[in-house]
Amino acid sequence: MSSFWNIWVWVLTLGTLVGCFLLLRYCLKNFAGVPEGESMGHTFDGIEELNNPLPQWWSTFFLLTIIWAFGYLALYGLGNWTGFIGWKSSNQGILNLAESKAQIIAAKENGYLVQYDREIEAADIKYGPIFDAYAARTIEDLATDEEALKVGQRLYLQNCSQCHGSNASGTTGFPNLTDKDWLYGGDPESIKHTLLYGRNANGMIAWGAALGGDQGVKDVTAYVLSLSGREVDVASAAAGKEKFALCASCHGADGKGSLAMGIPLGAPNLTDNIWLYGASPRAVESSIKNGRAGVMPAWKDILGEQKIHVVSAYVYSLSQK
Repeated sequence: MSSFWNIWVWVLTLGTLVGCFLLLRYCLKNFAGVPEGESMGHTFDGIEELNNPLPQWWSTFFLLTIIWAFGYLALYGLGNWTGFIGWKSSNQGILNLAESKAQIIAAKENGYLVQYDREIEAADIKYGPIFDAYAARTIEDLATDEEALKVGQRLYLQNCSQCHGSNASGTTGFPNLTDKDWLYGGDPESIKHTLLYGRNANGMIAWGAALGGDQGVKDVTAYVLSLSGREVDVASAAAGKEKFALCASCHGADGKGSLAMGIPLGAPNLTDNIWLYGASPRAVESSIKNGRAGVMPAWKDILGEQKIHVVSAYVYSLSQK
């Protein structure tokens, strides 16, 4: 930690603790000019206000927590200081393992990863044969196996639910995996390819300037919304239809998306009223004006192909129900 941030941490931490102590002392003083426990001379609805101090037990515990905090800092340190016992986190030095292989080797030599390696090895011995057996079966076959789907669901919840939701229904910017709307294909092999290697969208570029500014964006938005049966301004949609030629190279002249043309570009179908970034005219305008660039990370090196095979079966099964 640099000297600046070290000082910053010290000032913020000690300042907060000292401030809490001074605030407690201030609140324990009697500024009312009335002895504690006696009437303040105010009554309302038969209720008389008394000059009651803070509860003794509460103020005592508050003071003890402040003392405990100072004691903790003295023992375990603060900022670059390691405290009187010289304690260091067991994770220190391996928090940025991804930065270089040299750090991983050094961490292993220091014994930081020994226990982790042992647990991974034990898990591979125990569960490896199970995943070997799953890998020998087709995704369609696994999608009908309840036990395999339970394994796939657990892997999904651990690794995929943060973006696509625990029920796989997706959210803004992250596709719903339970319907038939696929950007890159919903067949088993396409799903597995997506999970293995990720998807880096070719990108919906910003069209605001090319369409002639805000009015052009509004016109194209009206036309795009009309493709899915939405009620729009007819004149605006007609003007937008002429400009839609700029969009047809990816979404198709009929707006049914790149998959309908047999090209997995990730350009969505605009006629089904399913919207990845929001269905409101404002959301669609934002997509057209500013563009979109979604990224699905590759999971091959994280989960391995065998586990991805099982997750693919689970994801595939969701859209078959």
